Amino acid sequence: MSIDLLRHGDTGQRSYRGQLDDPLSELGWAQLRAAVAQRAWAMVVSSPLRRCADFARELAAARELPLRIDPRLAEYHFGAWQGVPIETLAETQGEALAKFWADPVAHPPPQAETFAQFHARLGAALDDVAAEAHGRDVLVVTHGGAIRLLRCRAEGRDFGEMANIEVPHASLHRLPWRAEVDA
Repeated sequence: MSIDLLRHGDTGQRSYRGQLDDPLSELGWAQLRAAVAQRAWAMVVSSPLRRCADFARELAAARELPLRIDPRLAEYHFGAWQGVPIETLAETQGEALAKFWADPVAHPPPQAETFAQFHARLGAALDDVAAEAHGRDVLVVTHGGAIRLLRCRAEGRDFGEMANIEVPHASLHRLPWRAEVDA
């Protein structure tokens, strides 16, 4: 079994979009179609946000695959920074932005989702994906921040390294996933 994470394609927006529900641009659709052209999965699970779910629905219908939309796969909620251009944040809140990039756990954006909440909901979502996969390959369509966090967890990396993980639009990331077990 493998879990492949696919970041949504381009939306034409240049800010922390978080849980804003942007549609894909034409470029974004083309990027995603190219990314999956030579790949096969047994099922698709997606974030409910349009930039993920619209493509997941198209792919699942075209390939006659089961599809599940999971709200836990939505992007991080950036609070007061959501929708604000990064250049504006750099000019007006540069120190806070630098602290967030260096340590997102200790320095979240104002009014943002806590990092513990983000980690818990994504982890639970992937645990469920792994449990329902029954050894089959699964495509999970989600977001850049979600992929960075999940890769840090799966690879045993510090969450402060999230900003250093490249996750371009429509990029695929194979994820070795082990469910966290409460002791």
